[in-house]
Amino acid sequence: MKVLLIEDDPSIFDMIKERFGQWSLQIVGPQNFQKVMDDFIKEKPQLVLIDIQLPAYDGFHWCREIRRVSKVPILFLSSRDHPMDMVMAMQMGADDFVQKPFHMEVLLAKIQAILRRTYDYVEEPLEVTRFNGAVIDYARSEITFNGQLVSLTKNELFILRVLVEKVDHIVSRDDLMRKLWDDERFVNDNTLSVNVNRLRMKLEAIELHDVIVTKKGLGYIAVTQGA
Repeated sequence: MKVLLIEDDPSIFDMIKERFGQWSLQIVGPQNFQKVMDDFIKEKPQLVLIDIQLPAYDGFHWCREIRRVSKVPILFLSSRDHPMDMVMAMQMGADDFVQKPFHMEVLLAKIQAILRRTYDYVEEPLEVTRFNGAVIDYARSEITFNGQLVSLTKNELFILRVLVEKVDHIVSRDDLMRKLWDDERFVNDNTLSVNVNRLRMKLEAIELHDVIVTKKGLGYIAVTQGA
């Protein structure tokens, strides 16, 4: 499994490379921070770890560029602690956000969970399902409604799938976090909220209105129209 680590601090890069090597994760880095996409295309990584503060262009720029061509999972590593940094990262398509300094065990747990749900998930037998007249294509990470199509990130698709499988039944936030990240101790509660809100916005964009409802203090529910 290959990981592209976009990090300009040599000490952090070497520490992650050494530790991840023990888990059979191959770490590669950009040769030129002005041409990160050249390395992304050349290396074809299964995961991208990216700092926000980088030479030339920041991590948000490279996240946008990668998302233009790939749905590979992206995890941000940053010493910046402003809540908007996390919100921006998730809105641009990142799968998770880890603040520096971090415990290596926490980072490894998050990465292992991302890799499991990303690369084992496509082996599940159900590829297409219908929900309120929309067609959800799990293999393509797309949902189509009335001729309109929107692409979903891995997190958004996973959340939608869990809710649709429990349609008209409440799914608790804790249950969603456990399913997404395997162990809720490694989850920032705000991350789930950002992903659910982003999913709602995409559904609204194709005129699927009010199909994911928040039940205050309980969780979320995917509702059938007219229910």
